[in-house]
Amino acid sequence: MTEELLLEIGNQALWVVLKVALPILGAALLVGILVSIFQAVTQIHELTLTFVPKILVVMLVVVLLGPWMLRTFLDFMNQLYWALPTLVR
Repeated sequence: MTEELLLEIGNQALWVVLKVALPILGAALLVGILVSIFQAVTQIHELTLTFVPKILVVMLVVVLLGPWMLRTFLDFMNQLYWALPTLVR
């Protein structure tokens, strides 16, 4: 296994992780911004108001996109598994 091949596999793995994590992080960021705007407008600074909506939205995103996330990871792992005989020399 050459260094270039190892770096390519690592690069693909990072892209898969980024692609899977981006919807969760994006939803949490969007909810955080909306809650911050709501708190600034109403001047309600309740600590649980910042965490509970984020947790609920992240759980909702995982439930809705969980099958796609799992399929993305499994596709990458299957691709890597079936390429192993050609990688090891």
